[in-house]
Amino acid sequence: MPDYMFLLESRLSPEQRAAMMRVQELSAAMGFNVYLTGGTVRDLVTGASLRDLDFSVEGNPSKIARELEKGGARILSEDEKLRQIEILFAGDCDGSISAARDDHYVRPGTRPEIRWSTIMEDLRRRDFSLNSIAISLNPASRGLLLDPTNGLSDIERAEVRALTIHSFTNQPVRLLRVLRFAARMGFKIEARTQEWFDLAIERDLHRTITPEDAGAELRAVAREERPAVVLKEWEAHDLLEAVHPVLAKRHPDYEAIARLMKVREDLFTAGVRPKLATPMMLAVLGRLKDREQSNVLSKDGFRSAEADAILNFEKEVLADQKELIGRKLNAPADAYKFLEKLPVERIAYLLAESNNSAALSKIRAYLHKWRPIRSSVPMVANELEALGYARGPKFDAIVEQVFGLQLTGRGKTPEERVKILRKLSGIKEQPKKKEKEKKPAKSAEKQPAASSAPPTAEKGAPAKAAHGPSHKNHPVMLKQAEKHKAAREQAKHVKHAPAGTKSSGRK
Repeated sequence: MPDYMFLLESRLSPEQRAAMMRVQELSAAMGFNVYLTGGTVRDLVTGASLRDLDFSVEGNPSKIARELEKGGARILSEDEKLRQIEILFAGDCDGSISAARDDHYVRPGTRPEIRWSTIMEDLRRRDFSLNSIAISLNPASRGLLLDPTNGLSDIERAEVRALTIHSFTNQPVRLLRVLRFAARMGFKIEARTQEWFDLAIERDLHRTITPEDAGAELRAVAREERPAVVLKEWEAHDLLEAVHPVLAKRHPDYEAIARLMKVREDLFTAGVRPKLATPMMLAVLGRLKDREQSNVLSKDGFRSAEADAILNFEKEVLADQKELIGRKLNAPADAYKFLEKLPVERIAYLLAESNNSAALSKIRAYLHKWRPIRSSVPMVANELEALGYARGPKFDAIVEQVFGLQLTGRGKTPEERVKILRKLSGIKEQPKKKEKEKKPAKSAEKQPAASSAPPTAEKGAPAKAAHGPSHKNHPVMLKQAEKHKAAREQAKHVKHAPAGTKSSGRK
């Protein structure tokens, strides 16, 4: 059996891992059994990116959510009736916490009676088998895979299978959902599920989809990685009208969606993972007039604040663009600080829709030049520390100054950076020490003097003086040379004198 916990932890981001560990701790402290369920497990098994964390607890999740809020999490929405909470964990990580429940239908198509249940009953009441898989996060069974409806087999066969014949009757919105999952994952609809789907369409069940359910599916599409594929499937089955008749008539703006998808890929390449739900919703509704956009959002159950954020998004982004190209942000350091605080979804929208070359130039420089330079700031801090400057507020200010200079093209090499750091910190370079000339030792002086004596010197010839320079014109040397010459001449004369001849010595 695969080690699902190892697989899960290796795929989670650090923020997601921290959120999961915190939910585990709180659940254990409160005595609740907790499980990772739904889309998280499905995406883990299929190898898709883990966009959010879905937890199910055998208990009341609101207690866990309140404790998470104390640690920086933010509750986005809460359904007290279903005990379902949409939450943004600390670290900007999306997720949900729901109570395990069983939906009991008196008759197919009626409003269900909700009963709080165990995890196994919760998994069996779900929409499709690929969403009915869970992983235990409890100490005694951590990593145990729960698959009561055989969803793994359906994933291996690349099929979307409904769990009951009444699946579409009980919740008609599943007509939209089954197409969304099939389009997203490239799966086919299982044969019997396809029959139930066709029967539901024949009975006009799609016309009974509630606006709130349709709005939930529209939100889900805006968060898809390939929303155009899903929307075209809905159009092909004449189901876009269930979302809104005006949208079905005017059609989604597929060109705007494609531009935003291209920008998303570019941002991924630059190491940025954007959340594009708001600009994507605006792209989907791009062919509608302002009043029509407002109408669609209102009818589909979008909250007032949510609708305003979508409708005012373009106006706010244009105001950001105006500030970006203004005089106050001419310096690269100032432009960097502004873009660093700007939400990524606004940067993505400008890249997709703006024609302002100055704004686009700064954004591209920020993504591909300035952010990589920023990643080298710790190295600059180490270089300043190596010069002997103590860490503190002034230390950080100097590092920021160097970063600002690097944005203008200075300080590319370590030598340049050290010069800049010395200048900004006031640390002067130590003067180089001059090497003193060493006097030669006496023994070393005598040895060259001895070696310089002529090797053919005659016996008895006086040795040269050890100290001081020797010179052939020195008086003493001249006198000695004359004596040697006279001695040689006398010896030669005696040798070559004829026999019987007396020497000229003393008589």
